[in-house]
Amino acid sequence: MQPDLQPIRSNEQTISRGGPRYAPGMELPGVDSQRVLRNTYLLLALTMVPTVIGAYIGMATGAVILQHPMAATLLMLGAVIGLQFAVIKNRNSSLGVVLLLLMTGILGWWLGPLLSMALTLANGGQLIAYAAAGTGIVFFGMGAIATTTKRDFSFMGKFLFVGMIALLVAMLANMFLQIPALALTISTLVIVVFSLFLLHDLSRIIRGGETNYIVATTGVYMSLFNIFANLLSILMLLSGNRR
Repeated sequence: MQPDLQPIRSNEQTISRGGPRYAPGMELPGVDSQRVLRNTYLLLALTMVPTVIGAYIGMATGAVILQHPMAATLLMLGAVIGLQFAVIKNRNSSLGVVLLLLMTGILGWWLGPLLSMALTLANGGQLIAYAAAGTGIVFFGMGAIATTTKRDFSFMGKFLFVGMIALLVAMLANMFLQIPALALTISTLVIVVFSLFLLHDLSRIIRGGETNYIVATTGVYMSLFNIFANLLSILMLLSGNRR
């Protein structure tokens, strides 16, 4: 499914008659927030394709990640952070969509070994389904709150960013410490922080604070990815049945 770019292209045709041309995803004056939200959801659906492909590749090549977890983690973080900056820089062109899809493919590859570990459990498939369902519940729940409430959640942005950095440092430290209780705590806090990030981002889109659907999709995808991965990790730790 291709994102609905028709509103952008329609504006492009109109504006180009007396001014500069506008490419897909470009921030346009007076863009309907519901239209941005719709395009965000369509592009989000499209990101699932490279994510699934990357996950299959990751499941087949997961031994490389498991043998060198620290190096693989740092490499993945560097690639994803770099691509996020590249997506934002190219948010007003089709290249931004391509870079976003590339980033989601890399994250899918990173997710592959976790899925492989889950499938080694007797109830692994069920746990993956539960994690997906739980992520969906959080997504629709935060969307409902952002849609129905009149409160502005943009104030949470700085606090959530600080919390995300702190959790990243704790995660890297626990790769050396290998403390299960700390890993469980970190995963729980990651779910909380990125659920609030999801609420923050959806609220900004609905209120017109974010008018570029490529940037909006990037934020929403990252939140969903982190919620799913950490929810699955918790379920595996607490409910996984060895074969």
